[in-house]
Amino acid sequence: MIAPFAGFGLGLRKPHYAEFLDHRVAVDFVEVISENFMIDGGRPRQILRDVRARYPVALHGVSMSIGSADGLDGAYLARLRALIDEIDPLFVSDHLSWTRIEGFSSHDLLPLPYTREALDLVCANIDRAQEALGRAMLIENPSTYIDFAPADMTEWQFLDAMCARTGCGLLLDVNNVFVSASNHGFDPIAYLDGVAHDRVRQIHLAGHSMGEDLLIDTHDRPVPGSVWDLYAHVLPLLGPVATMIERDDDIPPLADLLGELAVARTIGRRHLRRAA
Repeated sequence: MIAPFAGFGLGLRKPHYAEFLDHRVAVDFVEVISENFMIDGGRPRQILRDVRARYPVALHGVSMSIGSADGLDGAYLARLRALIDEIDPLFVSDHLSWTRIEGFSSHDLLPLPYTREALDLVCANIDRAQEALGRAMLIENPSTYIDFAPADMTEWQFLDAMCARTGCGLLLDVNNVFVSASNHGFDPIAYLDGVAHDRVRQIHLAGHSMGEDLLIDTHDRPVPGSVWDLYAHVLPLLGPVATMIERDDDIPPLADLLGELAVARTIGRRHLRRAA
C-alpha cells in the first residue's frame, strides 16, 4: 500500500522553473511529466535534481500505455526506473489508457472497454510495471469521449477491481470525472461515491473546454466551479490525500496558480474543521 501524503502542490512547467529554483514557493510538492526528464544527464535532469532538493516530486507519466495489448515497453520501464532511483519520487503515476500499438505511438490517451478481458490485460501490465519499477504506482482515471458497448462494469468498478488485484493506488482526476460524466451522461456524484476511497492517494484539479459536441480535457483554463463542487464533495470521503492543480496550456503567471491552490487549501481546511 502506498503511504498517504497530505499536501497541496502544482504541476511544474517550464515557464515557472526559475521561480521554483530561485525562491521558496508555497507548495508542499510538485509534479512533473516523467517523459520530459527520462534522459541521461543534460539540463532538464539537472533542473529536476535541483527542484527535488527543495520540494518532494511526483512523477506523472503519459505514455506507459497501461492498456496496451502489446504489453509494456521494457526500455521505457528501464529509463523510468533510472529516474525513480535518482529522484526518489513521492508518487509514480500514469493513466488508465493505451497509447501504443505495434510500435506506433498515438501520443494520445486512448480509452479502454471496461470488460473482464481488458481488466486482465491491465492488471498484468500494472504487475509488470510495478515489479520493474520496484514500487506501487498510482493509476489515473481518464477523460473519455467515446465508450464501448457492451461493458461488464462501470469505470469506477473497473478501477476498484484493478486496485484490489494489483495493489496499486488511484490518482483521482476530478476534472476527468466531470468531463466524462458530461460526455456520457452518467452522474459524477455516483462515480465519486463508488470509487475505492481507501485507494486514493492524489487528486488532480484542472479546467476543460467545450468542443463542438463534447467537453475536452484541455487543462488550459482555471478550475471551474463545477469541479470545485465535486472536489468538496469527495474530500470528506477520503483519507489523507495530495491535491494538485494541473495546467498544461495557456499557462498563467505562477501567482494565478497559487491563487487556485489557495482555494483548494480553503476547502481542505473546511473539511478538517467539520471532521474535528
